[in-house]
Amino acid sequence: MTKTQQVRLARRPLGLPDAETWDLTTEELPALEDGQLLVQVHFISLDPAMRGWLNDVRSYLPPVGLGEVMRSLDIATVIESRHPDFAVGDAVSGVFGVTEYAISDGRGVQQVDLDVAPGPTWLGALGMPGMTAYFGLLEVGKLKAGETVVVSAAAGAVGSVVGQIAKAKGATVIGIAGGARKCRMLTEELGFDAAIDYRGEDVLRRLRELAPKGIDIYFDNVGGDILDAALANLRRGARIVLCGAVAAYNDEQLRPGPSRYMSLLVFRASMTGFVVFDYADRYGEAIDDISTWLADGTLKSREHIVEGGVAGFGETLNLLFSGGNTGKLVLAL
Repeated sequence: MTKTQQVRLARRPLGLPDAETWDLTTEELPALEDGQLLVQVHFISLDPAMRGWLNDVRSYLPPVGLGEVMRSLDIATVIESRHPDFAVGDAVSGVFGVTEYAISDGRGVQQVDLDVAPGPTWLGALGMPGMTAYFGLLEVGKLKAGETVVVSAAAGAVGSVVGQIAKAKGATVIGIAGGARKCRMLTEELGFDAAIDYRGEDVLRRLRELAPKGIDIYFDNVGGDILDAALANLRRGARIVLCGAVAAYNDEQLRPGPSRYMSLLVFRASMTGFVVFDYADRYGEAIDDISTWLADGTLKSREHIVEGGVAGFGETLNLLFSGGNTGKLVLAL
């Protein structure tokens, strides 16, 4: 028998999740049955989308149920197996949840090559954020060389990869981030052409200065006022890639919609939402390209790793909403 600490959803939060949102439990896992594997979790992915999974509303995934282990994508090691496709010692990724150990039937579990990249990178540039950036920019945004790309939350897990892929494809890239330190990282380390500090600069004015001919692609991770600023500075035929709206995830009431949406009409532009799972059958294509870019230095993977146990999950998750992380946020057990 294996004992494991787990984080379960105790109540649905109003606003920012707090200590009362979570229960820390210790469970004893049963013996494996045929077709199952037991894994030890090493790295837990923390993502803004998790906040949406806590709401009892219709979405692209069902909400996490009260009393259920919090959903998360993890990197783990197989420590016992009665499954023909997995051997003891295999490094794997899967939705095992916020737990130290988990039993799986193998559905949705993928082997990962730690010689290609370390575990946290398989949750970042080679994980869901990288897949989101790749397909959002290239398939939804239909990027062409020479275009001007603006990305919000540009120092985050998705935005930082979006900007670097856009540069690799010959675009001019402007990132929007919070704070001078993050903006310096974008231009000095990741190769962005310019960065706007939304905390200290007028985003609308700076976009007009930096992109006087307008924006071809706006990759939106934030929503709110920054989306409106981008809408005010589109170029004819522009594409807005609607990936997320982290600025509103903890709001207790719905915000008004974009006030400048008529720019879509004026500039014959489009705004398209997408969910990365729609491209699951093509993840291998993205992994091949991103692995090559990582190997030759075209793309740099940034992970913000917090060491600790599963008990620290709630506090670590909230770094996403305070702007406390740079790059992919990972809890290392």
